[in-house]
Amino acid sequence: MASNPAEGAAASTAPADTNPATAAAAEGAPTDPAQSQKAKDKKAEKERQKAEKAAKLLAKKAKADAIAANVSKKAAEKKKAEVLPAYVEKTPAGEKKILGDLEAPHHSAYHPAAVESAWNAWWEKEGFFQPKFTPEGTKLAPGSFVIPIPPPNVTGALHCGHALGTALQDLLIRWHRMRGFSTLFLPGCDHASISTQSVIENMLWRRERTTRHDLGREKFLERALEWKEEYHTKINKVLRRLGGSFDWTREAFTMDPQLTEAVLESFVKLHSDGLIYRDNKLVNWSVKLNTTISNLEVDTKELPGRTLLDVPGYDRKVEFGVLTYFKYPIEGSDETIEIATTRLETMLGDTAVAVHPDDERYKHLVGKFIRHPFLDRKIPIIADTYVEKDFGTGAVKITPAHDQNDFSMGVRHKLESINILNDNGTMNENAGRFEGQKRYDARYNLLEELTKLGLFVKKENNPMSIRLCSKSKDVVEPLLKPQWWMRMENLAKPAIAAVRDGDIKIRPESSEKSYFRWLEGINDWCLSRQLWWGQRIPAYYVKFVGEAEGPEVEERWIVAKNEADAKAKAAAKYPGKEFTLHQDEDVFDTWFSSGLWPFATLGWPKETQDLRELFPTSVLETGWDILFFWVARMIMLSIALTGKVPFKEVYTHSLIRDAQGRKMSKSLGNVIDPVDVIDGCTLEALQEKLKLGNLDEKEYDIASKNQKESFPQGIPECGTDALRFSLINYTTGGGDINFDIKQMAGYRRFCNKIYQATKYVLGKLPSGYVPPKTADKTGKETLPERWILHKFNVAAQDIHNALEAREFSRSSQIVYQYWLESLCDVYIENSKVIISDGTPEEQKSAVDTLYTALEGGLKLIHPFMPFVSEELWQRLPRRPEDATPSIVVASYPTYTEALRDEAAAEQYGILLDCSRGVRSLLSDYNVKQDGKAYIVATDAAQQALIEAEQAQVRALSTKAIGTITILKDAEAVPPGSAVYTASNTITVFLDVAETVDATLIAKTKEKLTKAVENVSKQRKVVESSDWKERTSEAIRDQEYAKLATAEITAENLKETIAQFEKLSLKQ
Repeated sequence: MASNPAEGAAASTAPADTNPATAAAAEGAPTDPAQSQKAKDKKAEKERQKAEKAAKLLAKKAKADAIAANVSKKAAEKKKAEVLPAYVEKTPAGEKKILGDLEAPHHSAYHPAAVESAWNAWWEKEGFFQPKFTPEGTKLAPGSFVIPIPPPNVTGALHCGHALGTALQDLLIRWHRMRGFSTLFLPGCDHASISTQSVIENMLWRRERTTRHDLGREKFLERALEWKEEYHTKINKVLRRLGGSFDWTREAFTMDPQLTEAVLESFVKLHSDGLIYRDNKLVNWSVKLNTTISNLEVDTKELPGRTLLDVPGYDRKVEFGVLTYFKYPIEGSDETIEIATTRLETMLGDTAVAVHPDDERYKHLVGKFIRHPFLDRKIPIIADTYVEKDFGTGAVKITPAHDQNDFSMGVRHKLESINILNDNGTMNENAGRFEGQKRYDARYNLLEELTKLGLFVKKENNPMSIRLCSKSKDVVEPLLKPQWWMRMENLAKPAIAAVRDGDIKIRPESSEKSYFRWLEGINDWCLSRQLWWGQRIPAYYVKFVGEAEGPEVEERWIVAKNEADAKAKAAAKYPGKEFTLHQDEDVFDTWFSSGLWPFATLGWPKETQDLRELFPTSVLETGWDILFFWVARMIMLSIALTGKVPFKEVYTHSLIRDAQGRKMSKSLGNVIDPVDVIDGCTLEALQEKLKLGNLDEKEYDIASKNQKESFPQGIPECGTDALRFSLINYTTGGGDINFDIKQMAGYRRFCNKIYQATKYVLGKLPSGYVPPKTADKTGKETLPERWILHKFNVAAQDIHNALEAREFSRSSQIVYQYWLESLCDVYIENSKVIISDGTPEEQKSAVDTLYTALEGGLKLIHPFMPFVSEELWQRLPRRPEDATPSIVVASYPTYTEALRDEAAAEQYGILLDCSRGVRSLLSDYNVKQDGKAYIVATDAAQQALIEAEQAQVRALSTKAIGTITILKDAEAVPPGSAVYTASNTITVFLDVAETVDATLIAKTKEKLTKAVENVSKQRKVVESSDWKERTSEAIRDQEYAKLATAEITAENLKETIAQFEKLSLKQ
């Protein structure tokens, strides 16, 4: 804001000389010699004073520069000293951590590796993460709080989306554990059938040029299990590093014996209840993956017209987004009927051509037949109102086996369904001479043949959408296959009611609306997957001895949990007949087994203590993108199989994007490994990781370039606590999250602030210090002590309210503000004066309050930052009779009326406003020492308070302050003072007259213009029509605070300019 004091002095002019003699001399008139000499002496004295003032200012500047240089030198030395060798933990694994000397290099400041080491192993060994029950085996009095982890796939490394989920879930878990609930954070992994099998098959081919068929099912599954164990171990290691307080004794895996039993039991029961059936229906077929996929695993890509796309298995791009017109010849005449299609290859499966019954062009053709140009097949021309007369030619080819709408029409008209595709995407025997050709090769070859026959008409652009497999990016083929299906309509109704009636709460509200929309339009669910990795469907087909092969007969299927049960059922169904049983080769859709997760992991279908006491679970926290894949299915299956909802609440977090707002993708090089944030990672190491991935050359070049731009210096070591705190702070309940590594580095500095504050307090505790038995007040506390205890009390209450409302960002802001703004920046600074200058009684009280505020603060922040809080809490002495072994199981601070002190909050708030004003002005005008501040309080009671507590104001105003003068009237303030409006009754001034000149006034006016613009801009934000409705309370609080700050800044600048101009007029 202000120019440099020395520069201001050099640029300023002396006040105008009003002495007549001097004025006359200036005009060149003759003067009296005595008067002339006197004038000269006076002028010389003024010049001497001016020079002396300038010298003093220059000396001040030199001193300030020297201080700054010394600080820079110390900072450089400190940075050099921070390059420490890797930390080596001396604590034996599982033992309580041996705390290092706080003056030792790794412990003198916050170093994440040193702080986070050893705690997890001890926590687990001590059983702190296992749920506690009463002696009778029931849950504790507050109740149970259970979160089953959304099981990560065993397909590879965890990413920052997993870190976000773990941070939010563990925050709630640790908070409830400290509040005395029977708490369980249940870990586990999902076998992820399609993803895992695809990864393993690709790996086998790359490394050994081997396919799963070369190995056989049994050997392939052995290899898959070996691979699963390797990656499973890596995943669990990362979850531990993220500070997740999981009960590993209850770890689950979707293919372990317990969950497999639950899967088999549920299939048999639901089949018995008539909810599962077998039918030959169209499925979504992924040629690349060679399996059925669900609608939820299909992406829709919009094409503006003719587009060439890469398709797996093809060397050249394939054309889409065009309508191909061709003619079918009418049997028994020279007439033809023109057809338009986007999938020319499917003409080989046509079993009808449909026209609208009212279309005059074709009425005479209805009932006639078409001669297929390439097959020995007659195709009827039928009439159906489904046909749009004005689209294409008004005549539509019907391929029931390869299009859902055509299938429905085929059912209505009893048309034959002819499948023309093999599972590998080649044409089958029904395609005639095109048999064996890839489907898109056949498309081009058909076009050629039609042209030769004179049946090709034209091609034209056709904006359209195509359906892609989300995992392989292959074009999805509708294919007719006999599969196992689940009837969903009757399962969906109670799932809808559970949310509407409040049995389950879905947050945020937008997710709830999506949930209803999907369930109200739900289709039957195809459960079959043509894979080897997964649980095989417990269905056995009966083949009679000596019977010839024939089409599948639906009633021959026997559903049973095992072959012995199936054999008994078959014998009862077909008495006296010899038969063999053949189990279905298919496995379940992964989402079926994971749909049982909340109750199967607690022991269902057995009646266990966990199921009795811990089910329904409490919260399901997950990404909104799997609300339908997983969440809705868990609700439906739980109600159907247990009669209960699986959880009482669903919280869907946002998706993480990079700092530029782009979706994270391996091909963009912006996927961030949370371990790289925790430990730090050089750019070179990041680039090496890219090379080890599965990117092709083009993708690697793009990813490498993006990585260099995003992380030119690599990723700094931030530590787990900073990572967790950042992710929690990001979670506002609004849109997607832009992941910024700079913010995480900032929260590492916050960790150091907590660390250094604790070191300071430990240094102030007398030798052998024993804290008071309780945190209750004695009645002898000074105003600053009463204030910090009140702030601590309010923070505990506000965090509780925020977490209950799932306002995660707001909860992190509250604990951050308590530590930084209340404890570190205010009370600890203020306590220094009391401890050094107070009476012995005041000193003891100040130390006791320091202990309470700090120890309580560590407990407040523990669920957010588990490692640094435990590391520091363990260094503090315990209160008498407190044998709590770990902060993990300490009692979380709660609001108590005895610590409420609104009077202290108001009175000390006045002092803080004053000191804040002094500090702000000292900083804005670059005053480094001997600052002269004036505080004008127009309210008599406030003035008396400030005078009585002036020492507190001074203690909080930095060492740059020289004097603070309390005044009743602003008229007594020296002109040329900068202004800070602390409140409508208190104004703070700082004497900067020596630096005021025209340039400074002009610069201050420029700042005022910008400040007024900022106020206007911020006011528009908070006054926009639907702003309150579409933002969370946390965001609104932030924006209102920005507005208040902007308004105060503008007002201060106005008042300051008025002061400066007053001084200018006098000059």
